[in-house]
Order: sequence, then C-alpha cells, then structure tokens
Amino acid sequence: MSLSHLKKSGDAVFVDSSVTKANEIVTAWDGKDASNFSLIGVPLSKTSISHSGASFAPASIRKMLSSYSTYHIEDGIDLKTLRVTDFGDITMHVTDFEESRNRIKSTIAELLNQFKDTMPIILGGDHGISFPSIAAFTEARGKIGVIQFDAHHDLRNINDGGRSNGTPFRSLIDEGILNGEHLIQIGLRNFSNSAPYTEFGINHGVTIYTMRDVRELGIQKIIIDSLNRLSQEVDAIYISLDMDVLDQAFAPGCPAIGPGGMDSQTLIDGICYLASHPKVCGMDIVELDPTIDFRDMTSRIAAHVILNFLVEKVKLNR
Repeated sequence: MSLSHLKKSGDAVFVDSSVTKANEIVTAWDGKDASNFSLIGVPLSKTSISHSGASFAPASIRKMLSSYSTYHIEDGIDLKTLRVTDFGDITMHVTDFEESRNRIKSTIAELLNQFKDTMPIILGGDHGISFPSIAAFTEARGKIGVIQFDAHHDLRNINDGGRSNGTPFRSLIDEGILNGEHLIQIGLRNFSNSAPYTEFGINHGVTIYTMRDVRELGIQKIIIDSLNRLSQEVDAIYISLDMDVLDQAFAPGCPAIGPGGMDSQTLIDGICYLASHPKVCGMDIVELDPTIDFRDMTSRIAAHVILNFLVEKVKLNR
C-alpha cells in the first residue's frame, strides 16, 4: 500500500531535482562501517552554571543541514557524493553527571579506536563535554593540541561547584591530559573572565588571543601561527568551538551572549584555515541553546561551520 504526497519527516520542505541538500549526505550508522567523516551528539547541558538548553542542539544543528545545499560556489566543490556517518546521540544519565562524562569518554574512545579513519564532529551540549571528549582523543590519537574558540577561558576551579561548563580546560590541565602549552584560546572578551584565570592560563603556558588580537592581527595570521607551532609539538589537533565566541548579533542562541565578539565570517574563515591542515582530526561545537535562538540563526552558523570544515578536508585530500 502507498499514500500520495508524503515526504520523510525532517527532509527539506521544498524538493528541487537539481539541488542536493546537505542533510542528504548524512546517513545513520548501520552498526558496521563508518565513513571518513562522522557526527555524534552529546546532549548534556545540566552541568551548565547558567540556564541552558544546549542539550537540544544536536537535533537542531542536524535539522539546519536541510536548509543548505551541498554546493560550495566559491571553490566549485559539491559535497553531494560525500558520506557522513551519523552515530546518533550518547545517552546521558538523568542525575549522575560523572557517569554521563564517563559515557562520553568511553563512547568516543570506542568510536575512535574502532573507526580509525573517521573524523568526528561532536555536537554538544555545553562546554563541559570537551573534558571527556578531549580525554578520549588523547587516548586514541596521542598527544593532542587544542584550538579553542571562546569568549571565556573555561579555566574555573572545581572547588566552588564541581565540574561544569566553565571547568573543562582546567580539568584537562590539572589532570595532565592536556599540556597548557598545547592549548590556544582565541576570542577572549572583556568582562567575561577574571584576572586569576588569565593568570592561571599564562602560568601554565596557554596561548591567549583576545578579541583585540583578532581584530588587529587578523584570524588568518593567528591560525597560521598556531598551526605552525602546534604541528611541531603534537600528534593531532582538536578544535573546540564555543559558539559564544560570536557576537550576540550573530549568535543570539547562546546562554552567555555578549557584545564585542567575533562575526560569523571571521569564525568560518578560522575554521577553514584550521580544517586545511592534515593534523586537525576532530571538532566539537558547544554552547548553542536552540530554545533561546532567533530563527535558528545560531544553529545555522553551526551547520555552515560543519559544511565549510568538510569542504576544506575534501580539498586537502584531493
């Protein structure tokens, strides 16, 4: 039996036979094989120190992929033949946050060990998910360098409230998982941090680029200098993208919005420069709350980040 005029839920509203939508290159994991690129959702935001619905972001970002085509007009590249494996979402424990972090670490480690050729894009979740995610990458890929786009250091101590979305990089450094000299922070903003945490970063060798640096030096120079240094010292490079690095005008769907941030094109350019380097092996996208977004503006940028990342990797592997 069949019913007329139906389309699968989640597909693009309008179908044009000459256009491939980006969601069409994403296929659910079949329990066996994985493509060279993959998505995995980490819907944890209960550990946020502010109100956050970031746990809804994985679904929102996936949905926004259906709003865009696979064609990159500037480089003449069409991603329509690319395949991206969607592993689904890691199931979070309802009340035990330590168990949730354990599940994140073990699942991502298993993914990386079983599918050594796949490059995961991790959809958070608040920034607390980066602690177990990067720990898993370190176990599976060796010495890791991290380039963090963020308005905040996320170097808070854990004594005043335990592990949260403000503590991931403090925890990684304190536990010896990440060498502070291998952490580069880009986009730090005025009135979003405190002197003690800037001092902690400096004392542990963290490279800190403020928004003034981004404006005066330019994102290309910052990324090239960062890659040149890290590539000599680490086995692999991980991108951690906190969407609140963006100005509130571009990313209203962030729990910690504020003025003076990065514009969306500067962020996309930075991601493209990074993705073009062979040692960049994965990325997380965090701190996006669809419940407070406006017309999915922030989720749309996240979808663009993913697509531009994929284009640069395709160019690299030609």
